[in-house]
Amino acid sequence: MLYGDYHTHTPYSHGTGTVMENAMVAKEKGLKELAITDHGFNHMSFNIKRKELKSLRRDIDEAEKATGLKIYLGVEANIISRSGKVDVKPKDFEYLEILVVGYHKAVWSDVKSMFDYILKNMLTKNPSKKLIEINTNSYIQALRKYPIDIISHLNHRCKVDVVEVAKVASEVGCYIELNGKRKHFSREQVKDMVEKTDVMFVLDSDAHSKERVGDVDMWLKLSEEYGIPKERIANLNGGIILRDKKAFYES
Repeated sequence: MLYGDYHTHTPYSHGTGTVMENAMVAKEKGLKELAITDHGFNHMSFNIKRKELKSLRRDIDEAEKATGLKIYLGVEANIISRSGKVDVKPKDFEYLEILVVGYHKAVWSDVKSMFDYILKNMLTKNPSKKLIEINTNSYIQALRKYPIDIISHLNHRCKVDVVEVAKVASEVGCYIELNGKRKHFSREQVKDMVEKTDVMFVLDSDAHSKERVGDVDMWLKLSEEYGIPKERIANLNGGIILRDKKAFYES
């Protein structure tokens, strides 16, 4: 039984379901928790704006009251450089409760990173060993620099050594997402992460419409086929544990 869906979008970025609509569907499907994680601030086309976080907080408060769900205010932030820079600032955590992070191609970055990281991955179908090393390092540095809770669709459009990323994710307390829209890991990669690391996984819908909230059927099936133990998927029978953002920035 899916306990929570921690990656959903609304019209604050380019989802079509409102916070209330997403929450109502989550309740109908028996979920107990939900996260609203619209695209991060540096996305070129579909970014939520910092000035909208206060309004989003009000929408979430209303939806929680109407549904009884626990609804987290979050963002699907972007890795915007090979050094692992992410488009969030410490002050953003006045509002943000959950931080989901991944690679997206249409993001604003500095000129050098735009050419040697963002565009290089966007235009490369068969990445070199060197590019995979660069990508892997970018995720590892991001995990060490920011209080990331979930890595979204890892290995999608930005190929990495999944084992090395999973090792650090496990070390810092970050979940690896099994994304309901994408088959972004091979059977062999899943096997290696399960056998060579202690990383925990989370099933998410990445819903951009209310109908898809809680839809994790593809990876629920694949997780069984690929041999992921159910106890390694955090949100099958309980909620996830979020990283302490205040403590992270005070340390």
